[in-house]
Amino acid sequence: MRDPKATGRARPLPATSALRQRILTALVLGPLVLAAAVALPTGWLAAVLGLVVLLAAWEWTALAGLSRPQERVLYLVVLNLGALALWEVHLAGWGLYLLAAVALGWVAIACYLMQVRETPRAAGADFGLLVVGVPVLLGPWLALLDLDALQPDGPLLVLALLLLIWIADIAAYFAGRRWGRAKLAPLLSPGKTRVGGYAALVVAALHGLVLAGLLGLTPRQGFVLVLICIATVFLSVVGDLFESLLKRRRGMKDSGSLLPGHGGILDRIDSMTAAAPVFTLGLQMLL
Repeated sequence: MRDPKATGRARPLPATSALRQRILTALVLGPLVLAAAVALPTGWLAAVLGLVVLLAAWEWTALAGLSRPQERVLYLVVLNLGALALWEVHLAGWGLYLLAAVALGWVAIACYLMQVRETPRAAGADFGLLVVGVPVLLGPWLALLDLDALQPDGPLLVLALLLLIWIADIAAYFAGRRWGRAKLAPLLSPGKTRVGGYAALVVAALHGLVLAGLLGLTPRQGFVLVLICIATVFLSVVGDLFESLLKRRRGMKDSGSLLPGHGGILDRIDSMTAAAPVFTLGLQMLL
């Protein structure tokens, strides 16, 4: 589901070397992420996820055209204050409505992406994109914390969401390489294929069935959970394509270079920005 990456103006790595680098980075980060999802209490998880959000926000400011460090730092401060305000609203009982609003926003972005016919270069600061960055970056933060707080299976559900996105991504990548011909969105991401997208949705359905069994759900609940997983993976692709669009408009191949073989933080969490709100919203309404 992801394009092969090449950072900066350096000569691109051979395909095998790039894949090896991606795998090595994943082998280091994967266990740490899984351990944090399972072992950390909600408060500590909020802090760790908050750090990830701030790193992603720094990259987002580049996509929005901010170049001066003081402007970019100011955005991080505003986003941090926004997170505190968002959490207070959540504690007041509005969390479900907030997630519903974010999920609807991603549906609107999906409709917008279907209408894109060109990707002209953007110049200067895009303040509208800075505003959009608030729900895009804070939505998954709130969703993962809500998911972790669900009793008694919160950590299991966070783990299930992470695995869902990862295995769907892997299935799409290898199915697309093996059988993919028709491009899914050639203007936005030439590396993605329709076959890869279908493979990701099939894996999502199977994942939902397994998760339904682990949670002991009724057949009706299990069917709904399968639909939730399919919708989650579908919107994860939307999140990926949206970031690809923003990078193309700025002439960027990667959002950053922090993660060898993967690019920046946004390049790794772009799918999760859209997936986490809809998955958590669905689970909160189902369970």
